[in-house]
Amino acid sequence: MMSDIRELYQQVILDHGRKPRCVGVMSNPSLMKQGFNPLCGDRLTLYIQASEGKITDVSFDGDGCAISMASASLMSEAIKGMTIEEAEELFELFHQMITEPNTSIDEDALGKLVVLKGVTEYPARVKCATLAWQTLRAAIQDDHQPVSTET
Repeated sequence: MMSDIRELYQQVILDHGRKPRCVGVMSNPSLMKQGFNPLCGDRLTLYIQASEGKITDVSFDGDGCAISMASASLMSEAIKGMTIEEAEELFELFHQMITEPNTSIDEDALGKLVVLKGVTEYPARVKCATLAWQTLRAAIQDDHQPVSTET
């Protein structure tokens, strides 16, 4: 049973990695931030359109490994329609799942994002999975510093 779930999760990651959703350059976004993972070479630019505290549209553009692109794709789908506060809460949950694997988390609140939980077994890939999320947080917090998984 566990291997069936793991295989399903791998299929979802590969699907989103090969054919990421929400890809594209957005003209006149409310928020825009670039992120970089120097260890793997992943680069992305995140575009968010927000109105009255709600994320109305999101897209990203960039190149990276399957995990990085899948994470950005899944994140983009998940946060569209959320309030900024809800997106920040989801960031916290996701970050906890990826960086604190022995901590109990609300998997229902994560929805499809739980497919990335297995990344914790590969410490070198954790930064690939968190790049889009760190970029999201920096965009929301209007952090003017460059986003890098190494800072």
